[in-house]
Amino acid sequence: MTAHEGHRTYDAVVVGGGHNGLVAAAYLARAGRSVLVLERLDHTGGAAVSTRPFAGVDARLSRYSYLVSLLPKKIVRDLGLDFRVRGRTISSYTPVERDGLATGLLVGGGERRTREAFARLTGSGREYEAWQRFYGMTGRVAERVFPTLTEPLPSRAELRRRVDDEEAWRTLFEEPIGVAIEDRFADDLVRGVVLTDALIGTFADAHDASLAQNRCFLYHVIGGGTGAWDVPVGGMGALTDALAAAARDAGAVIATGHEAVRIDTDGAAAEITYRTADGEGVVAARHVLVNASPQALAELTSDAAPAPAEGAQLKVNMLLKQLPRLRDTSVDPREAFSGTFHIAEGYEQLATAHAQAAAGRLPAVPPSEIYCHSLTDPSILGPDLVEQGYQTLTLFGLHTPARLFEGDNDSVREDLLKSTLAQLDAQLAEPLAGCLAVDADGRPCIEAKTPLDLERDLRLPGGNIFHRALSWPYSQEDGGRWGVETRHPNVLLCGAGAVRGGGVSGVPGHNAAMAVLEATGR
Repeated sequence: MTAHEGHRTYDAVVVGGGHNGLVAAAYLARAGRSVLVLERLDHTGGAAVSTRPFAGVDARLSRYSYLVSLLPKKIVRDLGLDFRVRGRTISSYTPVERDGLATGLLVGGGERRTREAFARLTGSGREYEAWQRFYGMTGRVAERVFPTLTEPLPSRAELRRRVDDEEAWRTLFEEPIGVAIEDRFADDLVRGVVLTDALIGTFADAHDASLAQNRCFLYHVIGGGTGAWDVPVGGMGALTDALAAAARDAGAVIATGHEAVRIDTDGAAAEITYRTADGEGVVAARHVLVNASPQALAELTSDAAPAPAEGAQLKVNMLLKQLPRLRDTSVDPREAFSGTFHIAEGYEQLATAHAQAAAGRLPAVPPSEIYCHSLTDPSILGPDLVEQGYQTLTLFGLHTPARLFEGDNDSVREDLLKSTLAQLDAQLAEPLAGCLAVDADGRPCIEAKTPLDLERDLRLPGGNIFHRALSWPYSQEDGGRWGVETRHPNVLLCGAGAVRGGGVSGVPGHNAAMAVLEATGR
């Protein structure tokens, strides 16, 4: 549908049809507001999409974002979404060589099994007991902090009172997370597994004074009030398809192929200029909700742009004819790959990789983690592929900042992919290459995306998956009541760059809709 097929004036125009924009549109339309969504691409979803990347192969992969933790059940319930997630019985597996033997740490499958895995690896029960205490603490914080994400922003003091645990507050909000990890854990591998949650999409050291790693860690352990990361049934596109359907059913107009290019506002009313294949058009709105990066918002409103963002990850999608066998024969690959499979993510390995990347070099031993969606949810594969035992693998590489790819993105991507897969191969009893499926043209079913690829494909600034550094989930001086406000009273930021944004959460979309409804009367 085009914008002209609806009204020329709307209560709200949402710029960008990613999942947060669709959440906002659905809430506002259900509240009786007239809503138009302008989406540049020919489809909605943004980074939360499912696609068939391999020619002639019936595998619908979560191409960019791939797991769900931060999406509140409240949003699913409020919007009546036909969307489900499925838990993983295995949390993680981390292979390692000790005393010349291939072994590893399997977390999950029940408390007794996990306790025994820690004892086998470390020789005692101390690390497991420390693990239980540490994640017991983060679990209590999650229970108290997660519900605040869809409430007006608390002050720092209010959130601290809500947490009601001074040790937890100091550990997560005040001291570099490396201090807590080194104080609580002795084993290098265990330390590394804990640290990884602080580094997903975040280029930082365990002791970074900015505490960017702490903010990243916090968002990775509070999801759902438990910190669990679940598999979206049907792939990530199932969520955005459900959101688009909910918005349309409530009366929102979704116009794909419509790129917003300018927002003119006097603070009470706005005009949005958009571009299509046929030319330019203008629509008017009382409120504009921008589901794009802070940089894109500044460009649309002709405001000063914020500091540049930088992503730091490699994303690889693969389809396999079968899962590879592991050097560690004590673990079934179907369990090892169903959780998060950590590769070269020991604590010292992570520190070395960060130091090398900060010095302008690709990590010699690139750290990464893998999981297999199809083990938990085979519905993303066609029946023939399921019958033949095909599986997907999703790899997320760390400590590869965008700056490393600026000279020659294609060649650096190829070098990094080769060395990353070599680290995986070192843990396998057979080469990964022999397990890869091939597409209709005989090419291996593998694709890799650098930060520069994500910037080009999705307009993520610097390829940063959070649009910018994650924020603390409390109010700053200019945070506004909901964390979505801008200097223009009727223009709101509802993308991942909003306060409490980042990840597939819908939280900025919910909060921007609440801000509009408060301003206009529910």
